[in-house]
Amino acid sequence: MIAVIDTGICNLRSVTKALEAVGATIQVVRNPAELAASRARGLVLPGVGALRDCVASLRASQLDASVRAWVADDRPFLGVCLGMQALFEHSEEGNIAGLGIFPGKVVRFQRPREFKIPHMGWNTVRFTQPGSPLRAQLAVEGESFYFVHSFHCQPANPQLVLAESDYGGVFCAAIGRGRVFATQFHPEKSQAKGLQIFRNFAATTG
Repeated sequence: MIAVIDTGICNLRSVTKALEAVGATIQVVRNPAELAASRARGLVLPGVGALRDCVASLRASQLDASVRAWVADDRPFLGVCLGMQALFEHSEEGNIAGLGIFPGKVVRFQRPREFKIPHMGWNTVRFTQPGSPLRAQLAVEGESFYFVHSFHCQPANPQLVLAESDYGGVFCAAIGRGRVFATQFHPEKSQAKGLQIFRNFAATTG
């Protein structure tokens, strides 16, 4: 069983469909009581849109505390796009505080004019933690995933970086610590390789 948080602004349907496609049983949760009742072994935080709205929704539902506790216990967790950015202390997008689970910040791309912002489309992702369970059956030296974002994460601890990509300069494309993972790219939009990400995550809940 994998619980997927519905913040009201997330790409819920595409993420749940992708998880179901790799054989996972899904429970959508909107508050801590539903999460506890689900007896889930994994937790997914998807997101699209504005980080302010995502974080505000988590705080209003009190699922922010649930996410903090889940990550602190090193239970299988996967953040997607805004679900990754929300884990850090601060974001330049709206000058807001994140959940503060990991030290670091979320900053807007500062790139030469030939690099359009938002960064949108397929880009190569290189894994910097080759032993990570999220990388199983994926090439360390590079796989293509789909991105849509104007901001990117800068973890204070470089050991947290699980994967990098390059768009006019290298940026953090995914983080990983223990059984806690998050991706800036969208696995649910990334076809077979994206499904492999979800399959690998589901395997950590067994």
